[in-house]
Amino acid sequence: MKIYFSGAHSSGKSTLARYTSEKYKLPMISETARMILSEQELQIDSLRSNLDVANQYQKNVFDRQIIEETNHNEFVSDRCLIDILAYSGQHASILPELVNSLEFAQHLQFIKDAKTCIFFVRPSKVTLKSDGVRESLNWDGVVAIDAQIKLLFQMYDIKYFQINADSMQERIGMIDAVLSLHK
Repeated sequence: MKIYFSGAHSSGKSTLARYTSEKYKLPMISETARMILSEQELQIDSLRSNLDVANQYQKNVFDRQIIEETNHNEFVSDRCLIDILAYSGQHASILPELVNSLEFAQHLQFIKDAKTCIFFVRPSKVTLKSDGVRESLNWDGVVAIDAQIKLLFQMYDIKYFQINADSMQERIGMIDAVLSLHK
């Protein structure tokens, strides 16, 4: 099974992905954007001031996500390629290049596979907390990314399970219920 946690930053995806990875004993793909930031010693807020750097960064994240996913038959991923497209649309100018690429067309079928389960974690002011990467946390920015992700899911007819509960207990209960039926 391939399990994705999709949604805007600081919405609790990483916590849910770690829980799911541990409970279901599946390898976890950590957020590739953080990997690239670390490897290139970049600060995410500094990307906002240089479009060329932002474009290259988003392309690297896109490519790495595909590579990481193709390295496993089953996994839990703390992001979905759709998230990367949403961030590319918000902070770079390469979205048309990415959505028109052969890599995206091929990977879209991978995402839509019957053995794939996507949890769309919606933002909540109750659960919103700094992720330690961004210098500031902006509710409007979180909502804008959330809206772009939802639009992309709709555009590409990608099925997902929406998580919008504030309670961790309710979130985990939903994940377990869905996965018990999704085997």
